[in-house]
Amino acid sequence: MSDTNNLINASSPYLLQHAHNPVDWYEWGAEALEKAKAENKLILVSIGYSACHWCHVMERESFENHEVAEVMNRHFVCIKVDREERPDIDQIYMYAIQLMTGSGGWPLNCICLPDQRPIYGGTYFRKNDWINILENVAALWANEPDKAIQYAERLTSGIKDSEKIIAAVTTEEYTQAHLTEIIDPWKRHFDIAYGGYNRAPKFPLPNNWVFLLRYGFLKDDESVFTAVCHTLEEMSRGGIYDQIGGGFARYSVDDKWHVPHFEKMLYDNAQLISLYAEAYQCTKFDSFKQTVVETINWVFDEMTSTDGLFYSALDADSEGVEGKFYVWDKAEFDQVLGADAQLIGAYYNITEEGNWEEEQTNILRKTVSDDDLLAQFDISAEVLYDKVNSAKEKLLAVRNKRIRPGLDDKCLTAWNGMMIKALADAAAVLNHQAYYEKASTAASFILKHLKSENGGLYRNYKNGKASITGFLDDYAFFIEALIALYEADFDEKWLEDAKALTDYVMANFTDPESPMFFYTSAESEDLIARKHEVMDNVIPASNSAMAQNLKKLGLLFDIEAYAEKASAMLAAVQPKIKTYGSAYSNWANQLLNEIYGINEIAITGLETEAVKLELSGHYIPNKITLGGTKSNLPLLKGKQSNETKVYICRNKVCQLPVNTVEEALLYVQ
Repeated sequence: MSDTNNLINASSPYLLQHAHNPVDWYEWGAEALEKAKAENKLILVSIGYSACHWCHVMERESFENHEVAEVMNRHFVCIKVDREERPDIDQIYMYAIQLMTGSGGWPLNCICLPDQRPIYGGTYFRKNDWINILENVAALWANEPDKAIQYAERLTSGIKDSEKIIAAVTTEEYTQAHLTEIIDPWKRHFDIAYGGYNRAPKFPLPNNWVFLLRYGFLKDDESVFTAVCHTLEEMSRGGIYDQIGGGFARYSVDDKWHVPHFEKMLYDNAQLISLYAEAYQCTKFDSFKQTVVETINWVFDEMTSTDGLFYSALDADSEGVEGKFYVWDKAEFDQVLGADAQLIGAYYNITEEGNWEEEQTNILRKTVSDDDLLAQFDISAEVLYDKVNSAKEKLLAVRNKRIRPGLDDKCLTAWNGMMIKALADAAAVLNHQAYYEKASTAASFILKHLKSENGGLYRNYKNGKASITGFLDDYAFFIEALIALYEADFDEKWLEDAKALTDYVMANFTDPESPMFFYTSAESEDLIARKHEVMDNVIPASNSAMAQNLKKLGLLFDIEAYAEKASAMLAAVQPKIKTYGSAYSNWANQLLNEIYGINEIAITGLETEAVKLELSGHYIPNKITLGGTKSNLPLLKGKQSNETKVYICRNKVCQLPVNTVEEALLYVQ
């Protein structure tokens, strides 16, 4: 018998991690599914991702164990799924687990009939519990198959009915009152002391704070605006932020942003770069700018492929220990920094016994204000910052010699879309051409190598190969990135590509019975249900992102069908937003634009670049920007001239052109 299983040819690093298990794993696909039917065997679907700590634990305890593998192989066709490559499968079985147990998470283990319908499941199981469950469910299928089929029928109908969104009968006029009813209950959950929400664990949830920043600014609501700034400040000072290497971990296990779950995900960091760049544009706080620059540097150093695409994740563990790569004991810290150890130790909260008491080690974080340190050590701000920068370099040089956490080096279109947008955002706000160049390179690569012959997108890219049909989030976030690139360089080829992909979505993802798009394409393989993704989570829902793309492209190309579709999508969801604002924050962004209107800022003439640069120094969250000397866009037709002019348009009405940004800002609402 070979010491590898069928996963040895997989593209996913997560699946490859399991290729040497004694479990006879298969990838999801025709071979495994047909085997289950032919042998009338139950299917065991086990879902995780490469940076998932408890996935690794369950692998060590159960999937690497020959006794467990023997039970799994005898009774089941075992299928391993990378949830990041196949979110469509994950979505369905996550609903099943939530219906069965009331909660979900990863690793996700679901036992299904030979026709893929689920009958039992859960998340992490200890070895002995896992063996008992496997044997009991196998016995049920052998002895009482009718009972198993009844379970499957009930669960499958529950999956199909969950999160069904129907069209609104009438679309009401949106008012400030609609925002108030969302914000008032939301405010009660703010953590005034440490930022974020009054709970642990704490997730960054970037899109929540994007909405709250825009709302606080436009409404002039000081309590909300302050909560946003405080949260961003506290996150970037906490252990959740890599103080010497840049980049954020996925969440903190405590309520002080202190002890992170150490994995770093591309999607979190992409969204956080956009958020901090937007917050810097609004506030001009230098610490926000520093967070953007350091995080982008980390992405370029550790998360960028030779093709210019961006990798997916870094593990939490190295050498089998969570966080080992990132933490410091005082002796090593002092040895690296010598004479500056006392000052920098105070700066980063280093203690003899360790500030992470559970592990008796130190996570770098800032708990003392710079002003207090200046007074305590009687030094100037310049001296402090010089010493901090020097210390960072020394600590990083030592840390880089440690055994690194595992890298998930697959490239996903959706997450790359977010990073391309983040770099385009940062390029505009910080006037940094290199960020734009990297964004443009990645987008061009996707358009060249991750498009199918029929004009659709692939989801994944690794080792020169794209193999999985794209999902709605791949389109939504990549279209968003293309619009951001257009606003960065006014090259209309990006918009033409965005429009072509939008038309593809309209043709292949439309649900005739709902205003929402399906998550899977009509060209994807058939699963037991075709779902919508509507609630915003750590990543905004693909439908909320798509609705905003339709709104923007509807304005840019003057396509009424796009605008109407966007309005219908928002109208169907709007009554739900007030019930749970943080789970509909991206929809709330769209509602904000409906209430405050979108400023369409058209710049023409030979000085377009200079005007655009000056404009990017001002915070206008509810705007689209377009311009250039030649254009096919309706808003720019008839406005071309060599003389620099700025037009502010709203609701198909343009003000008279002005010559300066200062004058234009008088018309912005």
